[in-house]
Amino acid sequence: MSLLPRGCCRGAAATAARRLLLGGAQGRVSGSHVCNQYRTSGSSPEEKKEFLQNGPDLQDFVSGELSDKSTWAEYKGNLKRQKGERLRLPPWLKTKIPMGKNYNKLKNTLRSLNLHTVCEEARCPNIGECWGGGEYATATATIMLMGDACTRGCRFCSVKTAKNPPPLDPKEPYNTAKAIAEWGLDYVVLTSVDRDDMPDGGAEHFAKTVSHLKERNSKILVECLTPDFRGDLKAVEKVALSGLDVYAHNVETVPELQRKVRDPRANFEQSVRVLKHAKEVQPGVISKTSIMLGLGETDEQVYSTMKLLREADVDCLTLGQYMQPTKRHLKVEEYITPEKFKYWEKVGNDLGFHYTASGPLVRSSYKAGEFFLKNLVEKRKTKAI
Repeated sequence: MSLLPRGCCRGAAATAARRLLLGGAQGRVSGSHVCNQYRTSGSSPEEKKEFLQNGPDLQDFVSGELSDKSTWAEYKGNLKRQKGERLRLPPWLKTKIPMGKNYNKLKNTLRSLNLHTVCEEARCPNIGECWGGGEYATATATIMLMGDACTRGCRFCSVKTAKNPPPLDPKEPYNTAKAIAEWGLDYVVLTSVDRDDMPDGGAEHFAKTVSHLKERNSKILVECLTPDFRGDLKAVEKVALSGLDVYAHNVETVPELQRKVRDPRANFEQSVRVLKHAKEVQPGVISKTSIMLGLGETDEQVYSTMKLLREADVDCLTLGQYMQPTKRHLKVEEYITPEKFKYWEKVGNDLGFHYTASGPLVRSSYKAGEFFLKNLVEKRKTKAI
């Protein structure tokens, strides 16, 4: 999995959507920062009045939207990569260093149970926000099953690779359920590395983990972000019928860039078949996928891909900025502006996706989506949609 530092939205509706997507952990801003940003000493009375009128209001404090976005439009750095160039990070993609009580508690629990998260392995820039959660907020982590070594080598992903990874930990499904019970979460995301070395790609391991979770808490909502299982639809069925609530599998990029971005064993058509088959065998399940932007795709290709996904009856779509994890990986070809991400969100809604999360820092598994998806799952269960 792959998909960022903090996203941005404009306007009242967008601010409300951001609060829904990103929760309340973003509102920590020191008083000195606000005062410095809007300092008026030495200004004329008219200038002071203008500063007060244009400064932060109550809505800004409630939403946590206190960063000075006026500087974004003034950013003079290149957003499209020229030959031989490595793009600098624009201001809307900068995040805080992860820290805090919840962050440390989560990390210690994971280490004690020998569990892995994609948050760490894929170097997700949102880790401080999702794991920190605030003193009274629910922290979110995406558990990565089946170890930390992948049998594939996608050019965007920093998870380590191995032809013959260590055998699976038979205690992992139980330990995962135990950890989640300790955290008190009501929505959990399970993902995994690719395990092409196993006959079923690890589908049975996924199913056991879901079963243990549901046994401990029948009300917990479970999202599984799975590999493509080499196109083995029997393996897809095993996971889809395990009792999960959301079946997620990422197409990652537009069809035209698949061979450049993903491992040769993966392709767009195979990924779409996985998503379609999950819903064919379990019509009540919610399907979800994700696209990274900034890899050199065109607007026409993005629109065409979104249309194909909706025609395949995919319910939910996330779009986020690709960020180069190390110098060994694909370079960022373009940094997409927050305004353009908002445009793609509107396109997704117009195409009929039940949920479209689109922003620079949005990832396929992000507490952004989990709050919304919880309501979507509950509505689907009552056959409201």
